[in-house]
Amino acid sequence: MIIALLAAALASSPAPTAAPVNVDANDIPNYHLVRPGLATAGQPSDDALGKLKGLGFKTVINLRTPGEQKAGAEEEAVRAQGLRYVSIPVNSATFGPAEVSAVRAVLDDESAAPVLLHCTTANRAAAVWGLTEVQRGRALSEVEVEAASAGLSHAATLKGFHRVAEEIAASRKP
Repeated sequence: MIIALLAAALASSPAPTAAPVNVDANDIPNYHLVRPGLATAGQPSDDALGKLKGLGFKTVINLRTPGEQKAGAEEEAVRAQGLRYVSIPVNSATFGPAEVSAVRAVLDDESAAPVLLHCTTANRAAAVWGLTEVQRGRALSEVEVEAASAGLSHAATLKGFHRVAEEIAASRKP
């Protein structure tokens, strides 16, 4: 009887609200759990794209530009699982606070979690996530260390990270 009640309770439990701690690097390269409801990563494999719901994700934010991907394939695979798909194309040289704010709006939506924020290698994903934290008022030096742990490493992206951080800081001045 107790086992039946426990099984029924588990079956009716809500979906997980935490992203997985680890995933196979062949499925999702450079995966980094930033916090329980958010992970940054490189491009998931085609096979992994079809398994994101099973991993617990509810939302995918794709930062890749149209030239980096087959039009519509990822969106179709994600939406077929009933997940939310958000495309916010980011180029390291040209992105700015508007793209960071668009990502932050999704991350601030509690119903979106768990979220997979990805680009091709996790470099831009880590940068954009870090800049959402700068927008929240966290110290740039602290955020930069965490973003580096999540994949921020390419010189051009690091340059864009600092440029956008300066724009965010300038927008706060009276």
